[in-house]
Amino acid sequence: MINKKVTNVQEALVGVKNGMTFMLGGFGLCGIPENAISELVKLDIREVTCISNNAGVDDFGLGLLLQNKQIKKMISSYVGENDEFERQMLSGELEVELTPQGTLAEKCRAAQAGFPAFYTPAGYGTEVAEGKETRDFDGKMYVLEPAFKADFAFVKAWKGDAAGNLVFKGTSRNFNPNMCGAATITVAEVEELVPVGELDPNNVHVPGIFVQRIFQGKEYEKRIEQRTVRQKQ
Repeated sequence: MINKKVTNVQEALVGVKNGMTFMLGGFGLCGIPENAISELVKLDIREVTCISNNAGVDDFGLGLLLQNKQIKKMISSYVGENDEFERQMLSGELEVELTPQGTLAEKCRAAQAGFPAFYTPAGYGTEVAEGKETRDFDGKMYVLEPAFKADFAFVKAWKGDAAGNLVFKGTSRNFNPNMCGAATITVAEVEELVPVGELDPNNVHVPGIFVQRIFQGKEYEKRIEQRTVRQKQ
């Protein structure tokens, strides 16, 4: 029986090195691989490129790597919640590649599916298209976007089994599934690790073939990025 379970996050991150490119799942602070990020901070991995929808907040998520000056380049679609990110970008300390959100998701999915590139209308006529091939399809212009190339993809799921099959919950299903299998090694941390055969195959969002290592995470904070409440009437 296939067993991709590793004992802990330390074993899951064996092989990470300075200068690598990492994909990190999640949307805002929802569904981010908290354990993997904390371990990257402890390992003090430097000069890395991070592909993620956003850069966390100042004291949580990828913001922890930014505070520690571990990230050389961020490839993101939304970065508006992080003051340290803004400071590093404006000072020239951090290289930033802003990517339309749908394009970011598709660049992950293309890598997952083995496609080297794809055409999209998003970004045509803007700075996003500068230096890229463009082409007319039926009178509409498209931009050729290359798929991502990453060394590790770190994702977080609600449930998983030792074979690597994953089930996501709610908003965490946004970028996490597309990043599975889109890197040389995909590491999945889960809230609940169940025996093989316990997951309903009809409810599996990502099959285990896209995952190389899986472990049960712990001590999830699950912070809310912006808590807003209605005033009591």
